[in-house]
Amino acid sequence: MALVPTPAVNEGPLFAEVDMGDNSSATTVRATVVQASTIFYDTPATLDKAERLLAEAASYGAQLVVFPEAFIGGYPRGSTFGVSIGNRTAKGKEEFRKYHASAIDVPGPEVDRLAAMAGKYKVYLVMGVIERDGYTLYCTVLFFDSQGHYLGKHQKIMPTALERIIWGFGDGSTIPVYDTPLGKIGAAICWENRMPLLRTAMYAKGIEIYCAPTADSRDVWQASMTHIALEGGCFVLSANQFCRRKDYPPPPEYVFSGTEEDLTPDSIVCAGGSVIISPSGAVLAGPNYEGEALISADLDLGEIARAKFEFDVVGHYARPEVLSLIVRDHAVSPVSFTSTSSKAESSPK
Repeated sequence: MALVPTPAVNEGPLFAEVDMGDNSSATTVRATVVQASTIFYDTPATLDKAERLLAEAASYGAQLVVFPEAFIGGYPRGSTFGVSIGNRTAKGKEEFRKYHASAIDVPGPEVDRLAAMAGKYKVYLVMGVIERDGYTLYCTVLFFDSQGHYLGKHQKIMPTALERIIWGFGDGSTIPVYDTPLGKIGAAICWENRMPLLRTAMYAKGIEIYCAPTADSRDVWQASMTHIALEGGCFVLSANQFCRRKDYPPPPEYVFSGTEEDLTPDSIVCAGGSVIISPSGAVLAGPNYEGEALISADLDLGEIARAKFEFDVVGHYARPEVLSLIVRDHAVSPVSFTSTSSKAESSPK
């Protein structure tokens, strides 16, 4: 695995690319996972950074580019938002206001810009964002095609631990798998990937390129990614941020609860670990714990059939007469208006 050093000149690449070289197979997809930090509380600057990274990935020949969880809007690592059982502090409420202001509307101008980027650089783009829907936030992945079209989204259906105080819960209507010229592409976010029934739903939709934006940089994450590749007979592309303390606002504006006193500006608070794994469980690129980087590999799509010959989890290895799954994939809303539905029913055909 070669590590291409970053040139010192301004017009050179932003980061090193971890490159596994060319693949001589007739059917390959050049995929890149981005390992980089949000510019916290500055969504316009983060969008600018995303475009620079996308341009660089495209210059390496990437056809599919996957960004980390919450890249646009930010992952609020270390923050408690002033919450304890029975109490919310004024400072925590103000932190949420600022975080809400950094989120994006879907659809909205930031989504339009991301679509334009995908079209400009002719890549399929999978982007982690914080979505603002009124005053509720969702941890979301957006999908774009290489023609600059927004395809749709996946909202995280189960935030983890304290994430549940700041993010809403997605429903079954946003678990898409898109059939593209590159293969069937979908995503699950961070610890959603540990939910076997969600994975099974995605396998049933035929997922071939399984994107796993995450905030988990622990070594054990690699075991989960390898398992999913083997279980699903699919390529797994996991993108995580690499962040130092200085990538977040300084204290007292932003505090890493319980660890702030032990951190210096250069302390690593998220070590990355972005990785690309084949359907046979082979690591094609990464995991990278060195810093911000573009991590790339050529995906030989023939590997999918070779893997599923041995194990097809929703095909010849399934036993539906013994075990089956029902997925409620309709949108749900806490409020419905009978007048609206009556008008829809009585409208001329």
